[in-house]
Amino acid sequence: MTTRSSFPGGVHPAAHKALAAEAATEVLPTPDEIHVPLVQHLGAPCKPGVEPRAEVALGDELGNSDAFVSAPIHASISGTVGKLTAVTLPNGCRVRAIPVKASDEQPLSGQDLFDDIFGGPWPTGRFEQYEPKQIVDACRAGGLVGLGGAAFPTHVKLVRNEKRPIDTLLINGCECEPYLTADDRLMVEAPAPVVTGALLAQRATGAESVKICIEDNKPKALESLRRVAGAAGVEVLAVKTKYPQGGERQLVAAVLKREVPIGGLPLDVGAVVVNVGTAAALARAVLRGKPLTHRIVTVTGAGIRRPRNLLVPIGAAYRLLIDYCGGVTEDAARIVSGGPMMGFTLGNLDTPVTKGTSGVTVLTHDEVRKAKETACVRCGRCVDVCPVHLVPTKIALASKAGDLDLAQRYCIAGCIECGCCAYVCPASVPLVQLIRLGKVLLQKAASAKKN
Repeated sequence: MTTRSSFPGGVHPAAHKALAAEAATEVLPTPDEIHVPLVQHLGAPCKPGVEPRAEVALGDELGNSDAFVSAPIHASISGTVGKLTAVTLPNGCRVRAIPVKASDEQPLSGQDLFDDIFGGPWPTGRFEQYEPKQIVDACRAGGLVGLGGAAFPTHVKLVRNEKRPIDTLLINGCECEPYLTADDRLMVEAPAPVVTGALLAQRATGAESVKICIEDNKPKALESLRRVAGAAGVEVLAVKTKYPQGGERQLVAAVLKREVPIGGLPLDVGAVVVNVGTAAALARAVLRGKPLTHRIVTVTGAGIRRPRNLLVPIGAAYRLLIDYCGGVTEDAARIVSGGPMMGFTLGNLDTPVTKGTSGVTVLTHDEVRKAKETACVRCGRCVDVCPVHLVPTKIALASKAGDLDLAQRYCIAGCIECGCCAYVCPASVPLVQLIRLGKVLLQKAASAKKN
């Protein structure tokens, strides 16, 4: 089934998916050392649970938190724990991290590691033998977060709320960000755990129906999922290719014709949205008791010598991924964590990969050549394309002026930072960066009031 319906606003940037779409997932060799950040999710940071010089095995818990909105972290290699350190994430946040130096012997590597995570039989029953709480608890223990980039702790979404029942579970395979193909490769190569995870999420939430939603520019993924999902009674929809179709609110609007209120959640309109990678990780956490230790990352762009999709241990340095792909080209100008629309420019290649790292995009000088910024001409294009019905230029200019009250009146908190406004701005105003600045200033002001 195909639905050509979509959400209001949005843009159609060049996809550039062909660079890595046909590159089968390869397993990154085990790093000599990893640095696992204690903050890889929205919510409370983890507290260290291991001491320096402790020996840990692949999958052992390294840190946890008592907070409900949080997710534990685990060792993605076997080795020796080092002294607690600090790392700077691509978004500029400085956080504590646990280093682990690899032991000489690793339990899994190469194809064996890929098969352990995604291979083998995956049942497609209705899973009545699992109580919803069992699924939620396994999800929490496994450290699952949204692997589409938001990194929201998944168990929070799966908890049933009798006052707000769920009728539809949407499995998000849109991957609308240009260049990135990690979810696409997962759906092509390992559709079975995605379907199994979707059914487990349905059991946990009590949803009446499950729809796997994939943009129509991914025909192989659609074919692959339909072969598995049909027998399990799960619907696979081909949705219109449009950015940011993969946003939760936009996907709910496109498929279910429901509007999630600003500041609200899909839960408020009877839906839950789970990424395809998260669904596969849920299947492994519940059925095999294995935590989230690795994820698929796309390394792509005209500035990388050999674009690839890699299965990467969480905590590995970006530098290792780039080196494995042959390094950057002579005309490489910018390395972005994520895609060009919502990603952050990397200032340090020793920054570790986190659960929310979906890709690394290397852009050339021609691609990043900046047009000169001029004054806003009040053309309204940013308003036309904003998928959440805001006035981006008003928010950005208020942020630039430090007028936080005005920025709040224009609903700065409702901005999803998708970049559609900056993409169409004829004046080349850095709208997203200014809005992010405003959010940081608001956070600092709120912290100052508490103190």
